[in-house]
Amino acid sequence: MTAQNSITPESIANDLRYLQLLSKSFPTIADAATEIINLEAILNLPKGTEHFLTDIHGEDEAFRHVLKNASGAVKRKVNEIFGNTLRETEKKEICTLIYYPEEKLQLVKERETDLDDWYLITLNQLVKVCQNVSSKYTRSKVRKSLPKEFSYIIQELLHESSIEPNKHAYINVIISTMISIKRADEFIIAMCNLIQRLTIDSLHIVGDIYDRGPGAHIIMDTLCDYHNFDIQWGNHDILWMGAAAGNTSCIANVIRMSMRYGNLNTLEDGYSINLLPLATFAMDTYADDPCTLFLPKTGVADGNYNEKTRRLIAQMHKAITIIQLKLEAAIIDRHPEFKMENRKLFDKIDYERGILIYEGKEYPLRDTNLPTIDPSDPYRLTVEEEELIKKLHHSFVNSEKLKKHMRCLFTYGGMYLVCNSNLLYHASVPLNEDGNFKEVTIGKKKYKGKKLMDKVDQLIRTAYFDEDGEKDKSFALDYIWYVWCGPDSPSFDKSKMATFERYFTTDKELQKESKGFYYKMRDNEEVCNRILEEFGVTGQHTHIINGHVPVKTIKGEQPMKAGGKLLVIDGGFSKAYQPETGIAGYTLIYHSHGMQLVQHEPFMSTQEAISEGQDIISTTFVIEFNSQRMMVKDTDKGQVLEAQIYDLQKLLVAYRNGLIKEKV
Repeated sequence: MTAQNSITPESIANDLRYLQLLSKSFPTIADAATEIINLEAILNLPKGTEHFLTDIHGEDEAFRHVLKNASGAVKRKVNEIFGNTLRETEKKEICTLIYYPEEKLQLVKERETDLDDWYLITLNQLVKVCQNVSSKYTRSKVRKSLPKEFSYIIQELLHESSIEPNKHAYINVIISTMISIKRADEFIIAMCNLIQRLTIDSLHIVGDIYDRGPGAHIIMDTLCDYHNFDIQWGNHDILWMGAAAGNTSCIANVIRMSMRYGNLNTLEDGYSINLLPLATFAMDTYADDPCTLFLPKTGVADGNYNEKTRRLIAQMHKAITIIQLKLEAAIIDRHPEFKMENRKLFDKIDYERGILIYEGKEYPLRDTNLPTIDPSDPYRLTVEEEELIKKLHHSFVNSEKLKKHMRCLFTYGGMYLVCNSNLLYHASVPLNEDGNFKEVTIGKKKYKGKKLMDKVDQLIRTAYFDEDGEKDKSFALDYIWYVWCGPDSPSFDKSKMATFERYFTTDKELQKESKGFYYKMRDNEEVCNRILEEFGVTGQHTHIINGHVPVKTIKGEQPMKAGGKLLVIDGGFSKAYQPETGIAGYTLIYHSHGMQLVQHEPFMSTQEAISEGQDIISTTFVIEFNSQRMMVKDTDKGQVLEAQIYDLQKLLVAYRNGLIKEKV
């Protein structure tokens, strides 16, 4: 605590106007003193638990389960509290109830013969768990988290000990009355939701909520209602932001990705995007074309659609892919400074022979039925394609649900975040071969390191929000597509996005997307320290936390790089990646005792989790262990609180010296 005698009259005189404003919130010496005591007490509470997830890719069931079980933190709490006093099956039952209270209650009612007895035992158990998870917070913070209808009762139960003889009967009467008046179900649900909320203090999503899986819109609904979270945008999120802003190339990419993974749910059910015009156009254009190369990926969309629907998706997939490549060529022509001329390949096709001629070599095309391409003007949209794009554009920019979710992404998101000595960003900070920051030209200026990330962040916001500066908005709208797939984009950082090559050729070398130097240098501790320093992250226990590139655990790759300085926590949340990674994702937990990496096995289903108590099988690795428990005063929030305490101390001195009058 800063001593008041270090506060000089000069410092008070310089800040007098500010202190006058502060006095409106704390009008008396007693008010200011009480707040100082309160803030000092908060500084000495244990640090709240932070939860890190990345590359969720629309896997809403797995995401919500990991959120509910806090990457195994709830299970660990239950084991700590009940130890050997309960059987493993009983502890599993408590955990499942905490995760899915409404659904679990229905199953319990079907099997329990003495429901009142079950209520009595279970409510007492939940109170113990709730007391444990709320112990690191102030009563005020816990109170703000409580459901209004049960606020008073839960406060009584949390802050009274049933061990004391005088209180034991009091607590039992509260619980018994709750049961007798038929409010036990609602109370259990409220308690379970509170446990979930208090187990995790803050949630960090390190990019890529969208694409591949079926439920990105469900994930966004969950996040929009979450109590404390932030998002570091991934390239797939930025693609959707570009689509919502009206960039037609981004719109085509979003639809193509959805068709590729047989995922129509997010577009149609989530955002009410009208795909009927695309379906009609595709059926007319490719009526006799099996579109075999464009069938939804095997293993991802299996079982969701019959053969007729799969063929229709393939036709739509092919139609939008051709349109996408034409639209992208227009952006490349407008911006030669993007240096993406090698992404224009339609003009390098010998249409009569059905081959691609690229850099002096010939590659046979896997599909030569290209009726919408005019060889003399291959990038020109047909009249029907232009009309289709207008309809799709209208559907995207007028989707109310999409607008809501984009506002959430912009309000709580950004290109990077510095929090508690950790630097979070999705993919990379572009580097040269020597490990120094790469200069990237945007417009007429060059940017690198933190300034590059800040400029990209600003352009993405301009693309979506700017209504006045037409020239600025037009450039930003094109640039948001570049951020999705450009070679010098911090969110992509590969030589190319080989969309055409993957669809139309078999040559593996041609399909290769070479990663930027960042990915070669990120195992170098000196380079990582240079990046951390660039973003003002200093101290002994500092980390970079990334996603973007799945860690191929199945091949022995490790998520910890540079001696633990950099952590890549993309382990395959997406089912499409799991054959490559061998696992179903990593999450990271940072609590007052240290930092833990959690490796997850595939999540079967919500139904199995409820009916059979099947939790995600997880393995926890301790990355760092603090010999002394980390307190709020050791965090970024602690620095803010200490500054507030200092200001309040100056206000006290101003009151006591008569420079400001109390408003009694």
